[in-house]
Amino acid sequence: MTERQLWERYKKYLCGVEPVGLTLDVSRMNFPEDFLERMRGPMEKAFDAMAALEKGAIANPDEKRMVGHYWLRAPELAPEPGLTKEIRDTVAAVRAFSDDVHAGRVKPPKADRFTRVLLVGIGGSALGPQLVADALGTAADRMQVFFFDNTDPDGMDRVLAQLGDKLAETLTVVISKSGGTKETRNGMVEAERAYQQKGLDFGRHAVAVTGEGSELDRSAKKGNWLRTFPMWDWVGGRTSVLSAVGLLPARLQGLDIDGMLAGARDMDVATRERDVLRNPAALMALMWFHAGNGRGQKDLVILPYKDRLLLLSRYLQQLVMESLGKEKDLDGKVVNQGLAVYGNKGSTDQHAYVQQLREGVSNFFATFVEVLKDREGTSMRVEEEFTSGDYLLGFLLGTRRALFEKGRESMTLTVQDVSARTLGALIALYERAVGLYASLVNINAYHQPGVEAGKKAAGAVLELQRKLLAKLRGDKAKGHTAEELATAVGSPDEVETVFKVLEHLAANADQGVKREPGAQRFDTRFRAG
Repeated sequence: MTERQLWERYKKYLCGVEPVGLTLDVSRMNFPEDFLERMRGPMEKAFDAMAALEKGAIANPDEKRMVGHYWLRAPELAPEPGLTKEIRDTVAAVRAFSDDVHAGRVKPPKADRFTRVLLVGIGGSALGPQLVADALGTAADRMQVFFFDNTDPDGMDRVLAQLGDKLAETLTVVISKSGGTKETRNGMVEAERAYQQKGLDFGRHAVAVTGEGSELDRSAKKGNWLRTFPMWDWVGGRTSVLSAVGLLPARLQGLDIDGMLAGARDMDVATRERDVLRNPAALMALMWFHAGNGRGQKDLVILPYKDRLLLLSRYLQQLVMESLGKEKDLDGKVVNQGLAVYGNKGSTDQHAYVQQLREGVSNFFATFVEVLKDREGTSMRVEEEFTSGDYLLGFLLGTRRALFEKGRESMTLTVQDVSARTLGALIALYERAVGLYASLVNINAYHQPGVEAGKKAAGAVLELQRKLLAKLRGDKAKGHTAEELATAVGSPDEVETVFKVLEHLAANADQGVKREPGAQRFDTRFRAG
């Protein structure tokens, strides 16, 4: 294809959303001329399914739940007046509570005001808030935000070290719909202990975002926490960033939550359009389908050329992969669907994995994210005619061309800036694309049985650890190999798991397990001591 032909293709397929200043260019995706027409029927069905979802249909049949994250930015569309009121009341409560915190009307017992936020959550309860905090944060933020987003003790120690004596000025926000998520529970317990060690009342520093009546809700009430905010069963974790999950930490940070909601709302309006050439989410979903033959046969590489969008690929990994990575379709047939997502930032990528993208295995398609505005204020010239931002664009266009020359497909998303409005629009764009693509491949995008299976397996490992510790403590004088212990606790086929658990226990002195090296590593003997 010549440059002129590519320009004509660009003009034909460029899709723009003027209210949010976003365009999607699919001209470098090598779909045939009749592809969009051939997909007209499946897309109409996808649009119908999306319309039914937004009206309150049971869109998550496994859990018999509605799926209503679209109502978060347009409460008037909720199918019941009670839901509309709950959404509006929650946003108003987020604003009012944040204003009280900033004004010092809600304050810590041993400091003048709260200056830090510690968010405790995992998955969608952390990735969305992290994306927002990093993309929109500045040195002038009202509060600094820190995260416990894993059950890694060392990671939590690092965050607590950063907070230091400012823990007395730190408001902790614990986020878990069920309240039973162990990683979040562990982070909450570790945070509470850190406050106690400094003579601070955790409850006077704590806020919960959770489901009504959940384990976390009960803990918050028992501990006289400052406030609780709702999580609803019709909002999944990976689509919760525009609920209190993301709005509360963002507003505490001092960010423009109204702008995020408005950008998402405007994108929702644009992506209800049934003309796919005017609907960027539909066009994006169709490109995913084309690139992977409707089977996810190629990975999606997200390449944002903006430091503020570094976490976009991590956020989209969960949104896309947890939604689309499914063993069975809606008819119960085994289909093993999915779409793998990874990414970094430009032009960092050009010194990392672009070499393979251009010349290695052709198992991907890319999305370049271009931000037109370089910075606030004017830019200096690093050369006579060029700014650093000019170079950034040059690297984007150059890399895109280099990939195209080798037959590598790509799309380009262009936005004016990284503002609250733009970020809300990007979030809504990808949420809609995921929903439409799921309909095209006939899967349930709104459940996560694989995640639940992993949680159950982890529980079984911890129960095995309890048995091992009981056995060792009951027979302190004698050392045992992993094979001997596996048999002794009734799990003779779980020797490798037993060995890994024992190695971990022995590496941490406070667990009370010692190791006696053998001739081979797997001959090691373990005993209590």
